[in-house]
Amino acid sequence: MSLLAVGINHKTAPVEIRERVSFAPERLADALHELTSTSEVSEAAILSTCNRTELVCCSNEIKGNTVIDWFEHYHKLSDTEVRPYLYVHPDRLAVRHVLRVASGLDSLVLGEPQILGQIKDAYSKAQAAGTIGKLLSRLFQHTFSVAFAAVSLAKQIFSGMEEHTALLIGAGETVELAARHLHASGIGRMIIANRTVEKARTLAQEFNAYAIALGEIPAHLAEADIVISSTASQLPILGKGAVERAIKARKHRPMLMIDIAVPRDIEPEVGAMEDIYLYTVDDLQEIIEEGLKSRQEAAEQAEEIIDTQVAHFMGWLQSLNAVDTIRQFRDRATNIRNAEVSKAIQQLGNGADPEQVLQKLAHNLTNKLTHAPSAQLRQAGFEGRDEILDAARLLFQLKKTDR
Repeated sequence: MSLLAVGINHKTAPVEIRERVSFAPERLADALHELTSTSEVSEAAILSTCNRTELVCCSNEIKGNTVIDWFEHYHKLSDTEVRPYLYVHPDRLAVRHVLRVASGLDSLVLGEPQILGQIKDAYSKAQAAGTIGKLLSRLFQHTFSVAFAAVSLAKQIFSGMEEHTALLIGAGETVELAARHLHASGIGRMIIANRTVEKARTLAQEFNAYAIALGEIPAHLAEADIVISSTASQLPILGKGAVERAIKARKHRPMLMIDIAVPRDIEPEVGAMEDIYLYTVDDLQEIIEEGLKSRQEAAEQAEEIIDTQVAHFMGWLQSLNAVDTIRQFRDRATNIRNAEVSKAIQQLGNGADPEQVLQKLAHNLTNKLTHAPSAQLRQAGFEGRDEILDAARLLFQLKKTDR
């Protein structure tokens, strides 16, 4: 069996190319059926997100060009339009790639947990379409268990987020990015405040958040465990008095406040208050560096997990080559046994001595089971093929003796 992963992602292609090769959810089943109808592809799954489109396929003999040609034909793209952006990973490299993607090690944000859910969705849709067989089912189940271990390392950064509320002040690109990361990390609730409420409402709808005007902040500030502010205001949005009232209402439960704006949105005096942890743009650089180091260490541990599990999966895959041989060997032994037992039963029915019948049964079984291997071993010895003799010792657990 051969495996193949073919794809395009945020590292290899700009967004205008990624948009052209995405698969619409309602057409995914038809695409999977079309892909597996090609003679070389017996199983397939398709992962299609805003950052990547990937085909994972398997068959007895699969070639990258066949899958790439289908991919280009399906999206009505020429060879020169898409091929420069594609990557092709066969067999062991395909297993490693799938595990790294599921573990968030190939993501735009290192260690992000959302991708694992997207891969599970791709697997479910391929299952529903009937294009998942024994091999890809084993690969994806293996991937989910490995990814859980690897992603759990990255999730340490986001522990307990589902229990907290975040207040985002502003509606520009920085706040939108912060909202995206908070949403992906499982924040319990988000409030978005902006001078133009309609703009805040547009952003809030995307993340199931609650939109308010800047003037409503004092009424909601006490609800926020995390405050992130990035506006273009020339004057502070949050003063010491408003924060004092919020902390009192919260019964002094701590608040994390991040002021990304220049000039500042939060009065500097707020940083001296008890139960307030205020960080500005300058403070964030050190945090970013520490976060990157933490993520890189987690990524290194995840890579070690993946290397071990790639070897484990490939060992299982290679063992499939022996299945047919093992089956033939056992069937042959079973046929010999049945024939000899049938003869013995007949002899006993004719009144033969049971002890003699058992002795003959054992003798015939031994001779017939060892005849073919013995003949081949003698021939190997005659031809000087020591590797066959060594393999026989390994198979039959024999010790090498001195002549």
